[in-house]
Amino acid sequence: MTITGAPPAAAPPAGPRRVPPGPSRWSGPALFRKLAGDRLGLMSVAASYGDATLLSIGPKKMYFFNHPDHAKHVLADNAANYHKGVGLVQARRAIGDGLLTSEGELWRKQRRTIQPVFQNKRISQQAGVIAAEAATLVDRLRAHQGKGPVDVVREMTGLSLGVLGRTLLDADLGAFGSIGQSFEAVQDQAMFELVTLGMVPLWAPLPKQRRFRKARAELQRVVDHLTAERLARTGTGGDDVISRLIVSTREEADPRVGRLRMRDELVTLLLAGHETTASTLSWTFSLLDKHPEVRERLRDEAVEVLGDRLPVYEDLHRLRYTAMVVEEVMRLYPPVWMLPREAQGDDEIGGYHVPAGSDVLISPYTLHRHPAFWEEPDRFDPGRFDPDRPSSRPRYAHIPFGAGPRFCVGNHLGMMEATFVIAMVARDLRLATVPGYKVVPEPMLSLRIRGGLPMTVHPAEGSSSASGRRVAGLAG
Repeated sequence: MTITGAPPAAAPPAGPRRVPPGPSRWSGPALFRKLAGDRLGLMSVAASYGDATLLSIGPKKMYFFNHPDHAKHVLADNAANYHKGVGLVQARRAIGDGLLTSEGELWRKQRRTIQPVFQNKRISQQAGVIAAEAATLVDRLRAHQGKGPVDVVREMTGLSLGVLGRTLLDADLGAFGSIGQSFEAVQDQAMFELVTLGMVPLWAPLPKQRRFRKARAELQRVVDHLTAERLARTGTGGDDVISRLIVSTREEADPRVGRLRMRDELVTLLLAGHETTASTLSWTFSLLDKHPEVRERLRDEAVEVLGDRLPVYEDLHRLRYTAMVVEEVMRLYPPVWMLPREAQGDDEIGGYHVPAGSDVLISPYTLHRHPAFWEEPDRFDPGRFDPDRPSSRPRYAHIPFGAGPRFCVGNHLGMMEATFVIAMVARDLRLATVPGYKVVPEPMLSLRIRGGLPMTVHPAEGSSSASGRRVAGLAG
């Protein structure tokens, strides 16, 4: 689907305050239906009006901006004027005041607490852990050769939770078998809060609300267990997220507030951290199945760079084509597909007046497909990100990790994990989508694949069973 849009933004002439074009107010019910069931379609409707659109849905007036200059203004240059907006505000009832939804001094305190865990030096020391988790994934997938399909989304979700547990929490999340289902219930509730604008009370006796209350209680149990286990094992002397949060939340005057903060911050970190990477990996293997020439080039690079061994940190800059593939996947299917904000004061964007209190939407999904900045924007072409290919694209035409002060803190970890996993799977295996299965995007907190991704597992072209045994042996 190609998103139509105007050429690079030009500010309207000076004069009366300008209002962006958009669907008539009579389109509100149809737009609400898209908000509830076809959110990417809603973004496409908005982009069809140009780079600035006003969407009126009931009492809500949402200003949709779709130009790199607009994204730069909202997310970076004037970021102090924009707090988290529609969707994330309502999601706070589901996921609490973690790093994804908090504002002001609380957000700055949370960021200072966990930022050191994501420093490049520490993340580079986790390369061996990520490679070992990826090798275990390859072994699990290889066990399905000649058998029925395996749900790749579920496998990538398990992998991402395993990596997060070992790299950031110094914990084995595999011991909590229900954690994946709990996260599903929390994410469903967050989207329900968006569609209903938070007007349905959490105590309502609806099946969805009951699942959410049960999931929230289960996640609190997991957080309490992880905290108690850490205190018993090492006290607060570690440099992982749990140890840092224990120290930070002890500063709260009310212990109950500290306990809730611990839950909110850990749940947010785990949900946002594993979901985005799992989505990117799932989309990658879906696209590779449709583009065998890309898959073969990936495998050739992995064999040349890695041979039969596990990757090490220094391989990241050698796996150039693999990184290009990851960037292109995130262009077409950015894990964070929407960046909603609320204007705290009056502003002007692209020559249009934005009143205080307005909902402002920046969508990486449509921005990454803007025809003024991407030739054949719907085509899968990793070569777009070849560092040797000259490009005049604006910096903010590609923002898979967001931008400005709230740039994703885990981008380096996510890129290393995706690069290692894709290279290792492509080297040894070929994943094929079950014939006739329709891959449909589902825009939740991340842009995931609806209903999972059933794929059959085959040896990669030219791979040998001996090579597979050697790699698997290293993983043990």
